[in-house]
Amino acid sequence: QVQLVESGGGLVQAGGSLSLSCVVSGRTFSSYAMGWFRQAPGKERQFVAAISWNGARTSYADSVKGRFTISRDNVRNTVYLQMNSLKPEDTAVYYCAARQGQRVVVTLYDYDYWGQGTQVTVSS
Repeated sequence: QVQLVESGGGLVQAGGSLSLSCVVSGRTFSSYAMGWFRQAPGKERQFVAAISWNGARTSYADSVKGRFTISRDNVRNTVYLQMNSLKPEDTAVYYCAARQGQRVVVTLYDYDYWGQGTQVTVSS
């Protein structure tokens, strides 16, 4: 059983920064590609960022390029999302997801495991 636990969400003013973490347990972390998604109230869950099994490749939604950075530590079984220059439209519940395999994947239906989510609220 694979478990994902996110942390690091909170309330921040526009222009501020937050760092999210997701700890993965249960299987070999390095065998999974990882992704971050978000869901705002009344909207569908959308892709934010993804990273390959070894961190060599990443992908970002256009809306976060240049502001967010995804990274991973295969020793600590953790994937991170550093969020800078936050905007009110970044307000959402952020979810960590894992997919067995090496390549970067941006489609949420391709992910096998999900965390419970962490709330990020950006005030104007």
